[in-house]
Amino acid sequence: MSNQPRTLAGARVLVGVGGGIAAYKTAHLVRGLVGEGAEVRVVPTPASLEFVGAATWEALSHHRVLTSVFEDVDEVAHVRHGQEADLVVVAPATADLLARLRIGRADDMLTASALVTRAPLVLAPAMHTEMWEHPSTRENVAVLRERGTTVLDPAVGRLTGPDSGPGRLPEPEAILDAARAALSAPRDARGGVHRDLLGRELLITAGGTREDLDPVRFLANHSSGRQGWALAHAALVRGARVRLAAANVQLETPPGARRSDVGSAAELAELVAAELGEVDALVMAAAVADFTAAGRSDAKIKKDEDDPDSVPALALRRTRDILRHSVESRGQSARPAIVGFAAETGGEGTAALDLARAKARRKGADLLVFNDVSGGVFGAADNEVRILDRAGEEVSRAAGSKTLVAHAVLDALVARLPQVP
Repeated sequence: MSNQPRTLAGARVLVGVGGGIAAYKTAHLVRGLVGEGAEVRVVPTPASLEFVGAATWEALSHHRVLTSVFEDVDEVAHVRHGQEADLVVVAPATADLLARLRIGRADDMLTASALVTRAPLVLAPAMHTEMWEHPSTRENVAVLRERGTTVLDPAVGRLTGPDSGPGRLPEPEAILDAARAALSAPRDARGGVHRDLLGRELLITAGGTREDLDPVRFLANHSSGRQGWALAHAALVRGARVRLAAANVQLETPPGARRSDVGSAAELAELVAAELGEVDALVMAAAVADFTAAGRSDAKIKKDEDDPDSVPALALRRTRDILRHSVESRGQSARPAIVGFAAETGGEGTAALDLARAKARRKGADLLVFNDVSGGVFGAADNEVRILDRAGEEVSRAAGSKTLVAHAVLDALVARLPQVP
């Protein structure tokens, strides 16, 4: 597994399709995987072809579709495809398919390939709420997760017919994010995802706060929330329970994360303070405004039409330093471990890294993730960071996709988590 790719570009991805009406969404997933440079083979169950035909999968993946272990017998395709895969994603994973995967059935091409593979396995369930909540399904999911399989939680919403509830297939982009996270995660002895965060609970903040000036204007920053989202996906595939504090983020919630939306720095500070004592780690990836309006105007601030050069005075005050306050609230306890982020630019003869080192010493967090934003990384697919300890010394560095960076941050965090009793 040493040559295992860590990004989708060039990765061999086996996409299994279960027999559910949500199979049509998987076409968008396949297109997304191919668009990122993955070599995709689609393995539909015979029942799934009642919903989406083989011609669709062959057109999207550019590979022949096989469903039976008796096809291409001379090449032993059901063994070869599983052995060669770098990642296996099943969407939709029906209740029947979860049951068959749990007990190790190998009665079609998909289940045989899943039994053979030593690659990470990501299952995206979709079924009616009653099926998802049935004790048999819950037990099957628990057993699969104990074995290291990533089983996403289904989305909540309108199902087939008039009913609604948990059971919708997660959106293709959310499944794609989970696939990226699983592919780039550290491996266990069998080649699956190393679930070194199993049993841990993380509070991850993401996005950027907005500070109202009046009913129509606000102070904000360029943070998209994508690095925080990558951290959430990475933590989930490594077995963690994730609380996600989203500050003005317009992204699909990672399946399995408990999301709370906030707007301002004050709202985020209140949420973090309320949940700090309940988690094993706080990861402060959100870009929090340093300043807010000293007094919000109840009416839109007007310009003086008679004086085109006039500018209204804008009084600001400091917001709470959430990171430093969290460290102080923790006191001498080792729990929770605290990770801060520092987006810096150099200036006035001081390098950005020197500013980050000073901030690490000043804040006192266990880790500080520094990135130089002089070139503009907000909203980009890639990032480059240095991870510093509380003394400002470099622990590690990472460059590449935000998913790769997320795993590097979690690698450093795992080493600092207090031992589970």
